[in-house]
Amino acid sequence: MKLSDYIAQFLVEQGIAHVFVVSGGAIIHSVDSVARNPSIDYICVQHEQAAGAAADGYSRVSGKLGTAMVTSGPGATNLTTSICNAYFDSIPCLFICGQVTIPRLRPNQNLRQKGFQETDVVSLFKSITKYVYRVMDIYEIKYQLQKAVYLAKEGRPGPVILDIPDDLQRAEIDVGKLKKFVPPPGLSFPNASVGNLEVANPGSPIKTFGDDNVQKIQQLLELIRSSKRPVLIYGVGIRLSHTIDEALAFARHFQIPILLTWGGKDMMTHDDPLNFGGLGVVGPRAGNFAAQNADLIIAAGTRLSQMITGGKTILFAPNAQKVMIDIDPYELTKFTPNDFQLDLTIESDLKTFFNQVGAQHAEPVHGNHAVPVQSDQFEVWRNQIRAWQQQYPICPPYKWQRKDFVDGHVFVKEISEASQEGDIFVADTGANICWILQTIEIKRGQRIFSAWNHTPMGYALSASVGASCACDRRIICLTGDGGLMLNIQELATIRRYNLNVKVFIFNNGGHAIQKQTMDAWLNSHYAAVDEKTGLCFPNFVKTAQAFGLKAYRIKNHEQLADIKKVLQEPGPVVCDVMIDPNQKIEPMLKFGSGLEDLNPKLSAQELTQIMSVSNARNQFTHQLSSNPS
Repeated sequence: MKLSDYIAQFLVEQGIAHVFVVSGGAIIHSVDSVARNPSIDYICVQHEQAAGAAADGYSRVSGKLGTAMVTSGPGATNLTTSICNAYFDSIPCLFICGQVTIPRLRPNQNLRQKGFQETDVVSLFKSITKYVYRVMDIYEIKYQLQKAVYLAKEGRPGPVILDIPDDLQRAEIDVGKLKKFVPPPGLSFPNASVGNLEVANPGSPIKTFGDDNVQKIQQLLELIRSSKRPVLIYGVGIRLSHTIDEALAFARHFQIPILLTWGGKDMMTHDDPLNFGGLGVVGPRAGNFAAQNADLIIAAGTRLSQMITGGKTILFAPNAQKVMIDIDPYELTKFTPNDFQLDLTIESDLKTFFNQVGAQHAEPVHGNHAVPVQSDQFEVWRNQIRAWQQQYPICPPYKWQRKDFVDGHVFVKEISEASQEGDIFVADTGANICWILQTIEIKRGQRIFSAWNHTPMGYALSASVGASCACDRRIICLTGDGGLMLNIQELATIRRYNLNVKVFIFNNGGHAIQKQTMDAWLNSHYAAVDEKTGLCFPNFVKTAQAFGLKAYRIKNHEQLADIKKVLQEPGPVVCDVMIDPNQKIEPMLKFGSGLEDLNPKLSAQELTQIMSVSNARNQFTHQLSSNPS
């Protein structure tokens, strides 16, 4: 059979129903084979970056391998940003890049280019993939596809790339002669190579859960027993490891309050009694107060980035014993003397960890039948955090009173209310994602995701294409005006395929988060952030209509009732929401402060009273001031 036909059938056997493509001379045979296979469809996007983001969104929603096909040269290089998204967020994706024919490949690295649109894909993408390989032998196509899929999913997931010359794609092969890939026994995350082929970013082997970790779990259980103010910080790794039930059961057994990272926001409903919101650089305040007053932090499924711990990380949770569980040993050892210290690290996948905790504890603390502890030792602590939530709401009542523009927080509150169980929110970046994650109230079965760690503008619209192809649920795309301009051409894609995507634009006339940064660092001297300083935006309603889409505009709070009308429209629709151009991200941390000290500042007396919950705070502050290093 034709080699490209084998590729298409292989994808079908992986359960992949859609491939996102931008056609080109070096990939036409593979796209043609997908087109001819009745069990798989291709989706034409308008830009390769969008193909990558759509594959990423497809993977996040379906749990299957998101796949994109692009041509050589610029087709491949345009994938870069989306490959970074998948790599940094641990999203398994398969990218198949066409390449010039073998006779036209450059003979050595000293020659810049021989074939037209030739680019060294392997060298280019080696640092941002788990595996990248150029196929040079038709009889290794099965081996390489199997290996790539294996590596994309195993251990800490991530993107993989196969670079396939055009003449190999159109070659005839004897399927019976194809080499097979057999995973090495006991090594699910290779640390160097498989066979004689190099792995780009392999990580390290998953260790068996030996005596060392058994002892560490006993230490952890003892820390919980002796704690008065524990906090669980749960991140998106819990979803990726399929351990949401186990993680929540663990928390409910001990009745420990949970703080969710942005990526973990949709793990539980907003009204769950153990859901105490988020924490980090943009708060909310109550979550930050909880972390800063805690005497025990247990982090699972999160790498504890500076967006969680604050820019001056040594100030993070100064009174707490800090425990981190992670599959990646490099995440456990990355902190320097200028950061906070981890008091206990457990290198393990989360499924094994929660199972072992249950096995070592007298009563089950994982699965769907967790037995709660007999005495609720943390009730006072939970009540304290709830009091902070009530005292310092993100969206107080006065915000609804404005008559001119729409308040970003109020809009998110209203769309949360209007949404239904099972809706999927796809968020972009900038000020809009801060308002969204500060305010959104997740209902049962809802999802929310973004490119959490690379955060490129324009991600949301393209990822919404992939999410919509992955399921039959309603997709609510939340993007900024600046972000939409980077991928506005994908409005054509959602119109062409009549995708059930509702696009809401936070239109504040510019890049609000950059303006706020310039307020802090450049005395509000603005450059390249709005129309006055160089940007240009179209009329988004007319633009959407030019793409053949229905479009609405919401100018003020009185018109927020139109949200329900937009959500009820069949098929794709665009809604332009006029946000105050001067609305800031509040609360927000200024570099140099601890998480408890967000802007706008609270009074010194008020802050002292909040931090008096933990007695060691003043001592720590004194030590820090007397030892600036």
